[in-house]
Amino acid sequence: MQSIKEIRILGGLPLASARCALAKSMLMVLAGAANAESCLAPQRPFVPSDPQAARDYADIIRSDFEFYVRDIQRYFRYLDEERARAFDEVREVSEEYGRFLELGEQ
Repeated sequence: MQSIKEIRILGGLPLASARCALAKSMLMVLAGAANAESCLAPQRPFVPSDPQAARDYADIIRSDFEFYVRDIQRYFRYLDEERARAFDEVREVSEEYGRFLELGEQ
Protein backbone atom coordinates (compact mmCIF):
# COMPACT_ATOMS: atom_id res chain seq x y z
CA MET A 1 0.00 0.00 0.00
CA GLN A 2 1.31 3.47 -0.90
CA SER A 3 1.87 6.08 1.74
CA ILE A 4 0.06 9.38 1.36
CA LYS A 5 3.34 11.02 0.27
CA GLU A 6 3.78 8.51 -2.55
CA ILE A 7 0.34 9.05 -4.10
CA ARG A 8 0.68 10.89 -7.40
CA ILE A 9 -1.94 13.11 -8.99
CA LEU A 10 -2.08 16.05 -11.40
CA GLY A 11 0.08 14.54 -14.08
CA GLY A 12 2.35 12.51 -11.82
CA LEU A 13 3.15 15.14 -9.19
CA PRO A 14 3.52 13.84 -5.66
CA LEU A 15 0.46 14.71 -3.55
CA ALA A 16 2.31 17.40 -1.57
CA SER A 17 3.50 19.09 -4.77
CA ALA A 18 0.05 18.75 -6.29
CA ARG A 19 -1.49 20.44 -3.28
CA CYS A 20 1.00 23.27 -3.58
CA ALA A 21 0.29 23.62 -7.31
CA LEU A 22 -3.45 23.58 -6.66
CA ALA A 23 -3.13 26.22 -3.93
CA LYS A 24 -1.06 28.45 -6.22
CA SER A 25 -3.60 28.03 -9.02
CA MET A 26 -6.47 28.93 -6.72
CA LEU A 27 -4.66 32.03 -5.46
CA MET A 28 -4.02 33.19 -9.02
CA VAL A 29 -7.68 32.68 -9.95
CA LEU A 30 -8.94 34.43 -6.83
CA ALA A 31 -6.52 37.32 -7.25
CA GLY A 32 -7.61 37.77 -10.85
CA ALA A 33 -11.28 37.57 -9.88
CA ALA A 34 -10.84 40.10 -7.12
CA ASN A 35 -9.07 42.45 -9.46
CA ALA A 36 -11.61 41.98 -12.22
CA GLU A 37 -14.58 42.46 -9.97
CA SER A 38 -13.43 45.47 -7.99
CA CYS A 39 -14.13 48.81 -9.53
CA LEU A 40 -13.08 51.46 -7.12
CA ALA A 41 -12.08 54.90 -8.26
CA PRO A 42 -8.59 55.81 -7.09
CA GLN A 43 -8.20 58.36 -4.33
CA ARG A 44 -7.09 61.84 -5.28
CA PRO A 45 -3.46 62.59 -4.51
CA PHE A 46 -2.85 64.67 -1.41
CA VAL A 47 -0.92 67.91 -1.72
CA PRO A 48 0.01 69.56 1.56
CA SER A 49 -0.97 73.19 1.95
CA ASP A 50 2.37 73.97 3.56
CA PRO A 51 4.79 74.94 0.75
CA GLN A 52 7.81 73.62 2.67
CA ALA A 53 6.16 70.21 3.17
CA ALA A 54 5.26 70.16 -0.55
CA ARG A 55 8.93 70.79 -1.42
CA ASP A 56 10.16 68.22 1.13
CA TYR A 57 7.89 65.52 -0.24
CA ALA A 58 7.86 66.56 -3.90
CA ASP A 59 9.11 63.17 -5.14
CA ILE A 60 6.42 61.29 -3.24
CA ILE A 61 3.70 63.71 -4.33
CA ARG A 62 4.84 63.52 -7.96
CA SER A 63 4.76 59.72 -7.74
CA ASP A 64 1.27 59.83 -6.21
CA PHE A 65 0.03 61.90 -9.15
CA GLU A 66 1.60 59.48 -11.66
CA PHE A 67 -0.04 56.51 -9.92
CA TYR A 68 -3.34 58.38 -9.88
CA VAL A 69 -3.23 59.02 -13.62
CA ARG A 70 -2.35 55.36 -14.29
CA ASP A 71 -5.10 54.10 -11.96
CA ILE A 72 -7.79 56.47 -13.26
CA GLN A 73 -7.07 55.23 -16.80
CA ARG A 74 -7.55 51.64 -15.59
CA TYR A 75 -10.75 52.71 -13.86
CA PHE A 76 -12.08 54.29 -17.08
CA ARG A 77 -11.24 51.11 -19.03
CA TYR A 78 -13.07 49.04 -16.43
CA LEU A 79 -16.14 51.29 -16.65
CA ASP A 80 -16.11 51.02 -20.45
CA GLU A 81 -15.86 47.21 -20.28
CA GLU A 82 -18.60 46.99 -17.65
CA ARG A 83 -20.89 49.22 -19.69
CA ALA A 84 -20.40 47.02 -22.76
CA ARG A 85 -20.99 43.87 -20.69
CA ALA A 86 -24.18 45.33 -19.20
CA PHE A 87 -25.52 46.28 -22.65
CA ASP A 88 -24.88 42.74 -23.90
CA GLU A 89 -26.64 41.32 -20.85
CA VAL A 90 -29.65 43.60 -21.32
CA ARG A 91 -29.90 42.56 -24.96
CA GLU A 92 -29.80 38.87 -24.00
CA VAL A 93 -32.37 39.34 -21.24
CA SER A 94 -34.67 41.24 -23.62
CA GLU A 95 -34.43 38.41 -26.15
CA GLU A 96 -35.16 35.83 -23.45
CA TYR A 97 -38.14 37.86 -22.27
CA GLY A 98 -39.46 38.06 -25.84
CA ARG A 99 -39.21 34.26 -26.16
CA PHE A 100 -40.97 33.89 -22.82
CA LEU A 101 -43.83 36.14 -23.95
CA GLU A 102 -44.15 34.14 -27.17
CA LEU A 103 -44.53 30.94 -25.14
CA GLY A 104 -47.45 32.47 -23.23
CA GLU A 105 -49.24 33.39 -26.47
CA GLN A 106 -49.20 29.84 -27.80
